[in-house]
Amino acid sequence: MYKRRNEVERTINQLKSFRAVATRFDKRAYTFHGTVTVAAVRLWLRQ
Repeated sequence: MYKRRNEVERTINQLKSFRAVATRFDKRAYTFHGTVTVAAVRLWLRQ
């Protein structure tokens, strides 16, 4: 269980490397969700 938690924490830290996600630049929740989704897809494709 700890291994999985560590993986989640590292993923969140990688998402925070995207400026728009870290600063929560988007005002509306659905726009922020889209930004996080795009950042996650970019991280997934990078691997």
